Amino acid sequence: MTRRLLIPVFLGAALAFGIAGATLAQTDHGGHAADPAGDAGAVAEAGYKRAMDAMHQQMQKLNYSGNPDIDFVRSMIPHHQAAVDMAKVLLVHGKDPEIRKLAQDVISSQEKEIDLMEAWLKANAPK
Repeated sequence: MTRRLLIPVFLGAALAFGIAGATLAQTDHGGHAADPAGDAGAVAEAGYKRAMDAMHQQMQKLNYSGNPDIDFVRSMIPHHQAAVDMAKVLLVHGKDPEIRKLAQDVISSQEKEIDLMEAWLKANAPK
C-alpha cells in the first residue's frame, strides 16, 4: 500500500477508536482560532463539526407535520446544507484533486436539490 493510501486508513482507525478526540482535547488552546499556517486537519475538523452541529440544531427544531413527504423534505434540507458546508471546508483545506472535485460536485448538486426542495415545500406544505 502506498503512503498516500495509508494515511486515510490510519486516520479512520484513529477516529474510530477516539484517539483523535483525546489528542485534540489535550492540545486545546482555549477556543482560539487555529493558525491557518498550522494544523489544517484540526481547522478542517472544527469546520466539519460546526456544519454537523448546525445541521443537528436545525433538525431538532423541525415541526413535524405528520405528512411523510413534507417531513422528509424538511429533514433533508439541513442534511444537504451540512454536506455543502463540509464540502466548502474541504475546498479551503483539502489538497487531493479528486476529493476537491468531489466536494465541488457535492456543492453543485446539493445546492440544486435544496432549491428544488424549498420550491416543493413552498408549493406543497401548509402555510
